[in-house]
Amino acid sequence: MSTTAALDQKGNPIASIVKVWLMIGLFMIFIQVIVGGITRLTGSGLSITKWEIVTGTIPPIGAEQWEEAFDLYKVTPQYNKINKGMSLSEFKFIYFWEYIHRLWARTMGFVFLIPFLIFWGRGMLSTSLMKNLGVVILIAMLVASFGWIMVASGLNQRPWVNAYKLTIHLSLAFLLYSYLLWTTFKVIQPNPKVIHNNRLKRWGKVITGLLVIQIILGGIMSGMKAALFFPTWPDMNNEYVPNIIFHISEWNVNNVINYDTKAFMPALIQFLHRTTAYILTIIILWYFTVAIKVKNNTIYRNISILLISLLIIQVLLGIFTLLNSIGTIPVGFGVLHQGCALLLLTIALLNNYQLSKQ
Repeated sequence: MSTTAALDQKGNPIASIVKVWLMIGLFMIFIQVIVGGITRLTGSGLSITKWEIVTGTIPPIGAEQWEEAFDLYKVTPQYNKINKGMSLSEFKFIYFWEYIHRLWARTMGFVFLIPFLIFWGRGMLSTSLMKNLGVVILIAMLVASFGWIMVASGLNQRPWVNAYKLTIHLSLAFLLYSYLLWTTFKVIQPNPKVIHNNRLKRWGKVITGLLVIQIILGGIMSGMKAALFFPTWPDMNNEYVPNIIFHISEWNVNNVINYDTKAFMPALIQFLHRTTAYILTIIILWYFTVAIKVKNNTIYRNISILLISLLIIQVLLGIFTLLNSIGTIPVGFGVLHQGCALLLLTIALLNNYQLSKQ
């Protein structure tokens, strides 16, 4: 276990205000993921057809500007194929969520940048923390860039954003949160009471790796709206393994690219998502029986309890989301399922941190 505490450039412990600032950043990213989920599930992501970093901060004002924004939306595939004939008030609803999603992202930028410059100028950040925050900035830029790439993918032919580009955007958002979370761990708890257990350490990494895979599969499944194809559990429309995935002729590039024309890709992705969930459940249940036996470490025991508790909640949310995906994916369950995934990843990383040598 390391004996070196987190120190700023002047050799003093990192100030409490810096720690609070980092936690505020984590909270804001978490909220952004939730708002992003609402935006996606309400079909709001394509309502703003322009990428205006500065002028886009101000929403339409007055009837003329609203009509102009609505006219721009009317030429999109989503309007013509799905929402044709919607009213201006209905358009304002979906515009609201995409606007909040973008506005919150801009707000995060200011909340991060201004304190960062102040803390840097006063020498309140350590060299290692500065490097970590530099990586945070780079990832944040990637998230923003892929956000627009994702939106642009739904303004040409498909009435929805491309599932794969959506998954990249979502995965980068989770990566941003995870990297900042690990950085925060090192600042708040620079000297954890490390659990020296190679088996727990090894399987803790396996759990985290499987969670990452599951989150990626969940992103693709969400983008493909795969839940609408098989809204049953524990079977998938009376089949435990969809027969279509055994048809060799279905395994082709066209089905992968044009996933919304046949049931093959939604069936495959949902089957993989379910299977990974079962594997994770078995491993975490076993892991809990081993981890709970660790003595003289209350923090680690509480982490183990949180891990198993969040797993149970996440599984139930996944099932409820599926069973209620009749015609449309339920916004409430879908958003809770996505938020709980991020919480579960948080605890998995915290678990790994208690097992790592800093």
